[in-house]
Amino acid sequence: MLEKDTNMKILGFQSGHDVSYCVLDNGVPVIHEELERFIREKEPYGDGLKMAFERLPDNFFDDLKTFCYGNLNTRHQKFPVNEEEYDAKMKDVINKNDGKLYAIGHHQSHAANAFFSSNFDEALIITIDGSGTDKVDWKDFENDAKQQNDSNYFSTAFTFWKGKDLDIEPIKRIPMQELTIGSPWRIYTREIFGLSSGHPHGLAAGTVMAMAAPGDPSKYWKDFYDAFLAGGGGPSTHTQNNIAKYKPIAERSEQDAFDVAAGIQKATEEVCKKIMTPYIEEYNPKHICMSGGVVLNSVMIGKMYDWFPNVEQIYICPVPYDGGLAIGSAQYVYHQVLRNPRVKWEDNCTPYLGSHYDKKDVLDVIKENDSKIDFRDTDDENVVDLLMEQNIISVFGGGSESGRRALGNRSILCDPRSPNMKDKINEKVKHRQWFRPFAPSILRDSVGDWFEKDVDSPYMTTVIKWKDEVKDKVPAVVHLNGTARLQTVTKNDNEWYYNFIKKFEDKTGVPIVLNTSFNDREPIVETPEHAINCFLGTNIDYLYFYEAGILVNKKRKI
Repeated sequence: MLEKDTNMKILGFQSGHDVSYCVLDNGVPVIHEELERFIREKEPYGDGLKMAFERLPDNFFDDLKTFCYGNLNTRHQKFPVNEEEYDAKMKDVINKNDGKLYAIGHHQSHAANAFFSSNFDEALIITIDGSGTDKVDWKDFENDAKQQNDSNYFSTAFTFWKGKDLDIEPIKRIPMQELTIGSPWRIYTREIFGLSSGHPHGLAAGTVMAMAAPGDPSKYWKDFYDAFLAGGGGPSTHTQNNIAKYKPIAERSEQDAFDVAAGIQKATEEVCKKIMTPYIEEYNPKHICMSGGVVLNSVMIGKMYDWFPNVEQIYICPVPYDGGLAIGSAQYVYHQVLRNPRVKWEDNCTPYLGSHYDKKDVLDVIKENDSKIDFRDTDDENVVDLLMEQNIISVFGGGSESGRRALGNRSILCDPRSPNMKDKINEKVKHRQWFRPFAPSILRDSVGDWFEKDVDSPYMTTVIKWKDEVKDKVPAVVHLNGTARLQTVTKNDNEWYYNFIKKFEDKTGVPIVLNTSFNDREPIVETPEHAINCFLGTNIDYLYFYEAGILVNKKRKI
């Protein structure tokens, strides 16, 4: 074990897909960046260590002692990058500073990120994803011959942990031979619906989830339920049989496709409920922390409050997919290995861990595009007025959000009261299907006035129902089934965004704005240059650099 350091930096990284790195400074995440934001391609393969060495200044490594890799045994798989050069650089740093590389398990890193990012002293932790390996003492597998004889049993997609203070303790894992959800979802998305499922355009599971809302879940769910429980990894016989059966059905009509999507969604919910129930009943937790790509199924997360009414809060970390393994592995080492005290995120941490850009950076990019755009100084009051005039406004400021949810710093904002706004954005800005919904950002203190459940959802991870008496006031953010995936906003979360929504409320009586990610099918914008390019390539009306107080509009053609 390394000696405790009062000024401890830890570098965590993830290689393969969802490439990222993070820096922990005395337990506080201060940087988290993902490769896709910079190369403008979704879910690229690459090396998080290479990215860290290229993005961080050379002097950062002068006193770095601790590296953490969040994927255990996959470091030296053959990815399309030259890892050897950066492995050598890391080894030199470790040798020079008497440091160490920690390789942390896949679900172990997920679980650590979920728990140590929460503000809970104690919680039940659940991870659900495509697959991953861990090397921990699972009590129920300790003496199981299967574990010794079948390497596939090391691969799992569903795990349970108990978190308390500085420790996460493994409880149960379910091997992929017995259960798999994430992998079939990816395959169904691509093969049944013909949607993208990975690099370079990213996963389209969210599209299938949106398709489920107007569908009939009772028609087709049982076959998908049985396939999930049959396990066997992604392209199993059950999965292939479902593709052969349901692809022709989904191709018959749009409504048939909605019904098939609803069946997959219901099967997912029923399987997860079945697997989770015994452990939630046994441990009776007040708090649940969750991570893994499948927990981005925000519809299911919202229903868990109904399934398990004794649970007070369900927490989803900002980056639950594999991009968060860099953070989780570093947190695991900092707290559980090195025994450093917990860091309360409500006081010290933020999901806005990308780079900051100053006014000069903004003006430099504007000058490079002066033949295409005009700009002027402005303030929040004027921008709120423009919003009320039914303009589509992109905003840029502060550090970019960790994860794939825009939370106000790299967002497109609109007036949610407009009944035509959803169709307008889908058609003219996002270029996506008509049924895709948009999220409401709502002041946290107002949630109980507008939604059936008064819950925290700071990272846009929970879908709940609107109250019937108010939903007609904000038609642009009401999904087809009367729900919404909300983002709750406090002044502590994002002071600028909170104050902006409050100004909108003061003028309209509505403490809500429509929020969608600042992008057009590519990854969320990262830099001022990305922002200008996306703005020019879409029908967004204005671009507001809120920290610089600059409003940009396109020049009119004469």
